[in-house]
Amino acid sequence: MTKKQKENTPVQVLLTPKYILVAGKILTAISPFLASRFAAKLFLTPHKYKLPEREKEMDRNSSQIVEEVPGINREIVVYRYGDPAAGKKVLLAHGWSGRGTQMPKLAAALVKENYEVVSFDAPGHGKAPGKMSMMPFFIEAIHHLDNTHGPFHAAIGHSLGGMSLLRAAKEGLALEKLVIIGTANSVTHITYEFARNMKLNEEVARKMKSYFDEKYGMDMDNLSGAFSAESVNIPTLVVHDKNDVDVHFSSAYEIRDKLKNGELFLTEGLGHRKILGDQKVINKITTFIAV
Repeated sequence: MTKKQKENTPVQVLLTPKYILVAGKILTAISPFLASRFAAKLFLTPHKYKLPEREKEMDRNSSQIVEEVPGINREIVVYRYGDPAAGKKVLLAHGWSGRGTQMPKLAAALVKENYEVVSFDAPGHGKAPGKMSMMPFFIEAIHHLDNTHGPFHAAIGHSLGGMSLLRAAKEGLALEKLVIIGTANSVTHITYEFARNMKLNEEVARKMKSYFDEKYGMDMDNLSGAFSAESVNIPTLVVHDKNDVDVHFSSAYEIRDKLKNGELFLTEGLGHRKILGDQKVINKITTFIAV
């Protein structure tokens, strides 16, 4: 697969072994119910992979500590990057299958602007223990970090990290500025996209969503980006690329339209991942946070 083909392929497809896709397809033909449980387990299992070269400097120069999040009895790895005496702190929240060092260029730019950066490996991600995770774990981790390492001047979230920050803000996380990048709107849409990427059908997707609703005792769409955004008063920058194959950019409009103080910044040709290291995007974010 060429570099261009990889950029145009959803990350879930890139990271999932072919035998898993074949197994899901066979299960779908035999029993949509069993296929939905199989899919649910896959959905809650993040991929871990080798630390890329571009993240090693941030990894080397961050103080790192393992902390337990009391609300979920799970451990996270907390990174603090930059001068602790800087005065203002910015929280970074990675996306699914990401790590606390996933935004190294943005973190370096923030440190240069005299912010201290705090980030984390969510449960089951990066160096944090565990094999399974879920969005409520991200949300609880954010509240824990606010209590133990905050307050934060601003927070920046990518993909699921953005959804989690919106929900945390709805629940009372206090910030001066919020930035979300490539963030999805609907949990239902996420499950349907996941099923499609895993070569499963809509019946399996419906059963998987119903299973999550029952398991967690709530309509999981209550965690959706636009639903949370309705209650967020924080000035929020919504960043999205028109060529994002993981999260369609229509989500950015849907979220922005629900925000009381939202600004939309669209890019083109960066996709879901390259957007994190683009200099124009970084300049826009650092300016938004500072003003």
